[in-house]
Amino acid sequence: MGTNFGVALLLTAAAGLSTTLGSLLGLVVKKPGTRFLSFVLGFSAGVMIMLSFIELLQGSIEYIGFLPANVGFFAGILSMFLVDHLVPHEYIGQQDFGRAESNGKLLRAGLLVALGIGIHNFPEGMATFAGALKDLRLGIAISIAIALHNIPEGLAVSVPVYAATGDRGKAFLWSFLSGAAEPVGAAMAAAVLLPFLTWSVLGWILAAIAGIMVFISLDELIPLSRSMGQEHVPLLGIVVGMVTMVLSLWMLK
Repeated sequence: MGTNFGVALLLTAAAGLSTTLGSLLGLVVKKPGTRFLSFVLGFSAGVMIMLSFIELLQGSIEYIGFLPANVGFFAGILSMFLVDHLVPHEYIGQQDFGRAESNGKLLRAGLLVALGIGIHNFPEGMATFAGALKDLRLGIAISIAIALHNIPEGLAVSVPVYAATGDRGKAFLWSFLSGAAEPVGAAMAAAVLLPFLTWSVLGWILAAIAGIMVFISLDELIPLSRSMGQEHVPLLGIVVGMVTMVLSLWMLK
């Protein structure tokens, strides 16, 4: 808990604003290959799942015990289920923009995606911030995992907006704003939680974050990765992500 709060906020900002990388990629390349996106999404899911179980949930159990930690874990899953149900969002791979009847529909689709992604990014910002409070290396690992899956999110926002308006600046702006929700979430977490932050509270937060990250991986990243029709590429990405996470944590110990 002695980690510098400024560093935690910086990590969160870097993870959130990685959506701008996806935005730039979308504006330059228009549509990256499905094999690349499938692998990156699978890799990110593998990193997040492994991180959730061997670091976040395990750390929570040490702080608050086995049963409370698992209650917090499933509470995190439930919270993301409710967010996903109330504010559904789609990625570029799930949409057929070619069938849009007008540029107005394209623009609306892009802006709705930006709104949905922004709301979904809010708890991810809290996840990165809280992870960095526990352990700087943990915060770095979470920020990298989130940054990887934020890149296709940036694509999901920039491509339809640019296609509808032909305005690169506007497409980039909306992608930037959707990613900015993460550092905002971290800042609010700092403002609200810091006065009450104890090891017990942190334990509950880590468990909930583990649930959130597992939900994102199982409900969004893996299905989307598999939907791109690349057969074993998603599984390869997941395994490589898991191995990379294990090796990185082992080397940092």
